Amino acid sequence: MSRPRIVIIGATSAIAEQCARLWVRAAVDIILIGRDLVRVSRVAADLRVRSPQSSVTAHEVNFFDPVSITALAQKLAAEKAIDIVLIAHGNLPDQKECEQNITQAREALEINGVSPVLFAEAFAQQMEQVGRGTIAVIGSVAGDRGRKTNYVYGAAKGMVERYVQGMQHRFAHSKITIVLIKPGPTATPMTAHLPQRGMASAEAVASRIITAIDAGTPVTYVPAKWAIIMMVIRHLPRSIFNKLNI
Repeated sequence: MSRPRIVIIGATSAIAEQCARLWVRAAVDIILIGRDLVRVSRVAADLRVRSPQSSVTAHEVNFFDPVSITALAQKLAAEKAIDIVLIAHGNLPDQKECEQNITQAREALEINGVSPVLFAEAFAQQMEQVGRGTIAVIGSVAGDRGRKTNYVYGAAKGMVERYVQGMQHRFAHSKITIVLIKPGPTATPMTAHLPQRGMASAEAVASRIITAIDAGTPVTYVPAKWAIIMMVIRHLPRSIFNKLNI
């Protein structure tokens, strides 16, 4: 059997890097994609040391340019069929700054919502041609209900969830699998300015992501307790919800 061919978009994120480290424990062909080739190349160099038997390549692309995204997906798929795509990029914007500066709000919506689904669509087109493959997209529990403390980020992640649901429906009777990962607060550089108590580690989240991808689980909350927490938050009556400072 040929070894798996895996594409990671947003490869310099802490969670994505931990996923890559898990994958290269076996021999794989892994393609790292980011916005800064220097940073992506550092991750690639580390993976090559960890797994000399694996093939690791690095690419830079404009995450906001549909033409560039499509061209890269076509180029990679033409070289060899892709087994797994992990879409892991995003950032955590300052809600107050987004409220006061709608340019920042637009940028947050684009990098956390629009860009991930464009990558998903571009690679889905390529997988559809060969009739197989898995696309995993990292969303967030923040997308489950709009809250005053992070509704710009939450709205973007809510968009990702709806888009993924549509793709899951589209490919329901095919061998193309679409997976949504919904982490709770995770200890990464993106959340370094927040209290770290109770946050999951990037390593633990990555392990759960790999398991979800292998199983083809449609939606996975990480850690699992967030499925219960967010179910409660989603179903709180508005009169009670509006009294909460969350």
